[in-house]
Amino acid sequence: MKTILVLFLAALSTSALADVPGADWLTKQQIVDRLHSLGYTNITDLEADDGHWEGDAVKDGKTYELHIDPHTGQLTKNEPKN
Repeated sequence: MKTILVLFLAALSTSALADVPGADWLTKQQIVDRLHSLGYTNITDLEADDGHWEGDAVKDGKTYELHIDPHTGQLTKNEPKN
């Protein structure tokens, strides 16, 4: 029983850690520059998550949740936030 509890707590602690960008990924600054070139401003919460860059940004007065391909800089998700 104690072993199961230790394994469970270890799994919880590793799932809470932020992802690390891959060595072959575009840098955070390259992603910011790419988003600026697409007309986005106020880029916040940009972080590596589940194999892509993820963050929020404003365009045309609306805030969007964005997912960005880490190799090409292409948007893979662009949804308005409520």
